[in-house]
Formats: sequence, structure tokens, C-alpha cells
Amino acid sequence: MAEITESAVRKVLEAVIDPATAKNVVAQGMIGGIAIRGGHVAVTLDVDPARGTALEPLRQACEQAVRTMPGVLSATAVMTSERPAPAAPASHVHGHAPGRGAPAAKTTGGGGRIDVPGVKHIIAVASGKGGVGKSTTAVNLALGLAANGVATGLLDADIYGPSMPRMLDVKEKPESIDGKALKPIERYGLRTMSIGYIVNEDTPMIWRGPMVSSALEQMLRDVQWGDLDVLVVDMPPGTGDAQLTLAQRVALAGAVIVSTPQDIALVDARKGLNMFRKVAVPVLGFVENMSFFLCPHCGERSEIFGHGGAREEAEKLGVPFLGEVPLHLDIRTTSDSGHPIVVAQPDSQHAQIYKNIAGRVWKQLSANQRGPRAAPRIVVR
Repeated sequence: MAEITESAVRKVLEAVIDPATAKNVVAQGMIGGIAIRGGHVAVTLDVDPARGTALEPLRQACEQAVRTMPGVLSATAVMTSERPAPAAPASHVHGHAPGRGAPAAKTTGGGGRIDVPGVKHIIAVASGKGGVGKSTTAVNLALGLAANGVATGLLDADIYGPSMPRMLDVKEKPESIDGKALKPIERYGLRTMSIGYIVNEDTPMIWRGPMVSSALEQMLRDVQWGDLDVLVVDMPPGTGDAQLTLAQRVALAGAVIVSTPQDIALVDARKGLNMFRKVAVPVLGFVENMSFFLCPHCGERSEIFGHGGAREEAEKLGVPFLGEVPLHLDIRTTSDSGHPIVVAQPDSQHAQIYKNIAGRVWKQLSANQRGPRAAPRIVVR
């Protein structure tokens, strides 16, 4: 297979002409980034938001140009943009240096609502901070839903630190049948997608917020998810661009908040819950991860991080408590090996905990099914 280099991709893109300017996309500085993994190429295009969807043919032309390169198996181009904030009245900027008005508001190319045909419910698994085991929870929750007979997909939305390739032992690259949409990679009965399937594990994603949002949109819109009862989205930690993109552009059926028992984690979990409430996304409940430690040798229980904090917080905030997951060696080792505990030890006590949590989530989704929720409009300044 011919080696694909960034310089070779740029050379090919020089043949793509923007009809509005009669210049090629490289000369105009529109190429925001190029990521290459095996025969899969991802290109980001920095565009003028005022031109909006009119640039869709140009995006497609970039994809088609890259696809013609020897050795390329798939090509994806995403559009990103930054929209200047409205100018403040003169009285508000008096005395400021030129160009130091309000910060730029960020937007993404495309602008409309993201519809995912065939998917009945989309839920977010989120946390206010990293290191609380959110991805482990998301994977085993998805597997628990599948084990309960629910057709389930799993989207890894953590662009900067994708976990799914390792946790699901995925080494192959996603394929495209029509050259436009990618087929999700199936594992353990789940249909899955992650930016980590396309980009090498040790490649840092040095992307600005709009680029992250646009990549997330494409993994929702341009993946052949098929008919699913639930699509579980493993969110990055915090309350940033990815969370806002999902809340603004997707009709989320709900969010699951993951926290450890100690106060410092619960403070951040509360922020995550409040963010979803402000954008009218139902909070399906709290999961207390690392709730207590079980010694793998003697079975003794130790409450290293305290215990019951997430349950108390859920009761205080008026949301369901979905369950507590212990800190146990088997949960960690099975996740690291690419065979999560729900499939590696399906009859174990720990697997049953995740299945019970999944059952409670599915019960809420089934009870709340009233058709798609209108996605709220959010302006980020």
C-alpha cells in the first residue's frame, strides 16, 4: 500500500478550487488539519460561517479528491468556523484597544439540527471531571442494555482522549460502502464509532473547539447506525464544546451523570447536572462509581473515597439514583484487556450491577417516550 503523507494530501487538495474566489483551498488557508491513520484520512476545513451550507459541495469535492489518492480507503472532510461576536455599542468599548471587544462566539459548519435516522433514543453519559470511570461506565452500560435485549450503539465523543479502541479491543478501521458514510464497527453486539478508530492512539488531537464539534456532528450524521433503540454517547469530561453541541443540535433523551463518592467529585458532577437542566435535557440519574473497594483476595470492603455521596446528592437534587459500582480489580483488568466485565464475566455480581443500572435507564426511556424532543437553541459567547 502506498504511503499517505500530509504533504501528499495537501498537494491533491490544491486541485480543489473554491468557485467564489477562484483559488484552491490550500492557498486560501482553509485546511485546518489533516489526520491520517492507515488508509483513512480526515481533513478539517476552516470556513466562513456566512457562507454556511453553500460550501457543502466544496467539502464533498475535498473528500472526493483525497479518495482518488493511491492507498486511501476512506476520506472524511469536516467544516469548522468561528463567528465574530456582534460589535458592542461604542459606549461599551470606549477606552479599549482596537480588536478587544467581546470574545468570538463559536459555531460549526452546517448549523441545523442533527437527525440520526433509525435511532429512537440518544443518551449522554457525562461527568463534571475526569478520572471518575465515566468511559468504563458508558461501555458497560451499553453492554448491559444490549444484554437486556435492547438494540444499542456506542459513540465515543471524547475527541481528545478516546477510550473505545482499547476498551473494546478494536484494531481495524471503519469502512465506507458508498464513500460518504462510515459503517460502525460491531463489538459484543454493539455498533460503535470513535475518532480513535481513525487516528493513531499516540496522535494528539490538537483541535480547537469548533473542530471538535464538527467532528462529533459527522460521527453522528455520517455513520450508518441503522435501527437502534438506544445510542449511548460517552462524553468527554466537563461542560464544554462537545456537550453544548450535543445539547444544541441533537434531541437528547437524557443524560446519566457519573461521579465518585467524595465531595470534590460531587461538586463537579453537580455542575454537569445543572448544565443539562439548563438546556432542558432530562437527567436520568446518578451512578456512584468506585463506591467502595473490594479486596480481590479476602473480599474485605473498604470505603476509600467515602460512600453514598452520589446517592445523597441525587436525593438532594431530585433525580434518580441508578446504582453504585465498586472499585474492583476485575472491572479494571477486563476493561484494559478490551473485554469489559459485562461480556467477560456476564454472570458475575459486577456485571449484574451494570445490567441493573441499564434496566433502570431503559425503564425511564420507555416511560418518557413521547416523540423527539426539540433541541434547544443555544448561543455561546
